[in-house]
Parts: sequence; structure tokens; C-alpha cells
Amino acid sequence: MSTTATPPIGSAPATELKREFTLWSSFAFAFAFISPIVALYGIFGLAISTAGPAFWWTFLIVFGGQLLVALVFAVLVSRWPLEGSIYQWSRGLLGTGYGWFAGWAYLLTLVIAMTTVALGAAGFVADIVGLPSATSGQKALIALAILVAGTLLNLVGRVALKVFLTASIAAEVVGSLGLGTWLLLFHREQPVSALLHGISTDGGGPAYLALSGPFLVAMGYVAFSFVGFESAGSIAEEVREPRRDVPRAVILSLTLIAAVVMYSAAAIILAIPDLDAVLDGTDGDPVSSTLTTQLGAGVATPVEVLFVIGFLASFLALQTSASRVVWAYARDRALPGGRVLSRLSPGTAQPSVALLLVSGVGALLLLLSLVAGDVYTLMINFTTGGFYVAFLFPLLGFVVVQLRGRWRAGPFTLGRGTLPVSVVAAVWALFQLFNIAWPRPVNEQRWLDWSVWIAVGIFAVIGAALYASVRRHVAPAATPDEEAAAVAHEGAGR
Repeated sequence: MSTTATPPIGSAPATELKREFTLWSSFAFAFAFISPIVALYGIFGLAISTAGPAFWWTFLIVFGGQLLVALVFAVLVSRWPLEGSIYQWSRGLLGTGYGWFAGWAYLLTLVIAMTTVALGAAGFVADIVGLPSATSGQKALIALAILVAGTLLNLVGRVALKVFLTASIAAEVVGSLGLGTWLLLFHREQPVSALLHGISTDGGGPAYLALSGPFLVAMGYVAFSFVGFESAGSIAEEVREPRRDVPRAVILSLTLIAAVVMYSAAAIILAIPDLDAVLDGTDGDPVSSTLTTQLGAGVATPVEVLFVIGFLASFLALQTSASRVVWAYARDRALPGGRVLSRLSPGTAQPSVALLLVSGVGALLLLLSLVAGDVYTLMINFTTGGFYVAFLFPLLGFVVVQLRGRWRAGPFTLGRGTLPVSVVAAVWALFQLFNIAWPRPVNEQRWLDWSVWIAVGIFAVIGAALYASVRRHVAPAATPDEEAAAVAHEGAGR
């Protein structure tokens, strides 16, 4: 079996990545990207204070919708197992320009999410080292240190990345499932029926699973829990059997994350000692207060170490994904300075320049958080909506190509269910985007409630200017004959 990637479709064969990832590696990568700890603890307090314990049912709804999206992405990556995932799939579906803007939305979202996760980890690190009341400046410096450390680990090579991600999965799964089981067995305070208790729009009592305003808002928060499964496709050219293994990794990572998150969330809800304090906002951090009350103050540091591991793993996966998208663009001459950005480091064949660029932009965003808080809030609000904007490009493009009768499937296919699944997945993504981006009165400054649309507009203008500067030099997408030749070459190398 060849240890290097086949020449990329539609690109010059001067640069090749090493195929050092397996099914497990690609699964671990996507799992770490989502991270059950980041997925749950990042949104738990917001969701339960918005819709009550009944928000738990939104996990099932969002997982169902995202599973349809994952199935479509598995189909697409099976045909185009190329570095850059959403960028490459959209480009293959509807051409160079369409793919360029799909990748642009995805790349911006990845970089902003990477910075957000670094800041999230910084808060836990500050608590561990004895700075419970760390200033925003101190947290930014800690986040910058995390960014530098992550970059160095990524530059070492894929082996170091695989070892860390595998260790983080073990810590997260054992920690999440073990902690949840302990709470359910020995510290349950609420009846199971508490999971049906919601907050109605008029504040008059329970809203039993009604699709009310609070329930829809909670769905928007939970949407953050189930994005990132597509990242397995970002490293497709580094996987040994990508057409077979990456589709599996996409689906399995989402499914396992959903199981862990829903189990852990139910355990925490049923262990909350004072549910009324959580619902009326008196208890602003129900996860921390529940764990401290039920397990003692001494558990705080070990749990926070576990949180840091989860956040760091997610950060590394985000950083790696973003660097691969940059590299895929550069290889296709779709970014200024593409010749430099497409370079691979000797020996490890890592896209080191692309990694450094991504890290540099992340550092600038951290500095921006210190001097322009409102602008940074705008970008953070964009993160979850940004994923759905990016998802819509390949989803809608896939529907269009099928309706035109031009689709040719790869090894993984949904058969006759392909069109129905892709249509429902696209409708779901549209619904979630509008649900997330709906300008509900949440922020003190009303314009921040429009932050997703404002960010989309700003980034679209910047992207249009950037694309205009490179469009004449972008390598064209592959023809069907070139794709067939690449597949044959890939098969011959095994």
C-alpha cells in the first residue's frame, strides 16, 4: 500500500501528503473536533436556562437532522476524498467559484471557532493555576499560549497528533460516561419526569415539548453540539483508504458524540440539587454547582483538567482542519501566495506554512478580543451559524446536480434514498440557519442580535474582493475523465 497521497484531482502533482491516518485516526479526529465536553458544557447552562430540562429533547431532534447531513457528506467524500472537504465537494458539484465561496465560509468559521475554543480552555486553565478571577487580558494570554503550544504539536507531525487525540478520547469518554453513571446511580435528585419540564413563553408553567420560542432557541444552542463530523473529510488525503474509511468516520463520530452527550446531559439534569435556582437564573453555572454539591469541592480540579483536555483536543482538530482548507486552496492557486502556502515541511510532509498562517490569524483575533469586544462578540455569534452557511453549499449543490441528472456516486451510496435524504438535509440546514440567525432580542446592543447576518455580509464582501484577485489563476475542477483516472491511480497504488 502506498504511503503517500495520489496527485490531487485537478491540481499539480508537485506536493503530496503522507497517508498516515487510518479509520480510527480519522474517527478520532472528527470526534475530537466535536468533543463531548465542548459540545455539552459549552451550551448546557444556556440551553437549560432558556427552555428548562425539556431542552434535552432537542438533542434528539438536532441529532436526527445532522445525521441526514452526515449521510450526504459521507456520499460526497466517498466520491471526492480530497483535502479541504466542503471546499472540494462544492467545487466538484457546481464549479470553481461556487466551491471557493463554500470553502471561504468554512475556513472563516473554523478559524473563529478555533479561537473561541482556545479562550474557553483558557478559563479552565486559569482556575487550575489559581486565577479564578482572571481578567480578559490574562485569559487572552493563556489562550495565546495554548495556540502556540497547539501549533508546535501540530508541526511535530501526525504521530504526535494521533497520540494526543487518542488519549483525549479515552479521557473524555471514560470521564463523561463514568461521571454520568456515578451521578445517575448515587446522586439523582430529580425524577425522570423532570426531563419533560420546560419554560413556556408566558412564564406560566411547564411547556411539554411544545415547539415554543424557548425550545427553538435551545435548538439553536444545541446546534453547536453536533457540528464537526465533516472534519474527517478535511484530512481525506492523509487517510490510507479514504473512500472506504472517511464516510464511516463521518457517521460514527457524530453518532458516538450524540450518545455520550445525551447520556451525560440527562445525568446532570437529574442530579441538579436546586432546579428552581437554575430556572430562575440564580445558578448561572449549573454544571459546576451540581458537580461541586454532589461530589465535593475537591472534584473541581480533576474535572477542570478533563475539560481542558477536551477543549485542547477540539482546538487541535479545528486548527488542523483550517490549515488543510488553506493548503487545499493554495494548491489550487485559489489564494494569494499560494505557492508558499502549499509548501509541505520536509520529512513530515505537513502544511507548515498554512498552519502558521491559521495560527497567526487566530492570534490577531485574540488581540481583537481585547480592544474591540463588540466586534469579537459579532464573530463569536457567527460561529454556529457559520457552520450551517458552509454546510448549505454542498447540500444545495448536491440537490441541484441530482435534479440535473449528473450525479455519479462513489463507493458509498444511499441508493434510491439519495435524493430524498439530500433534500430533507438541505431543508433542515436552512431551518437551523434561520433559527440560529434569527435576530431575537438577546444582547444589550440590538445590532448584535443581527450579528450572524452582519458577519455574513462583511465576510461575503471581503471574499468577493479576494476571489476577484485570484479567479483567473484558480485551477479548474476535474473533469469526469480526470476523476476516473485519479481513482484508477489511487487503486493501483494500494
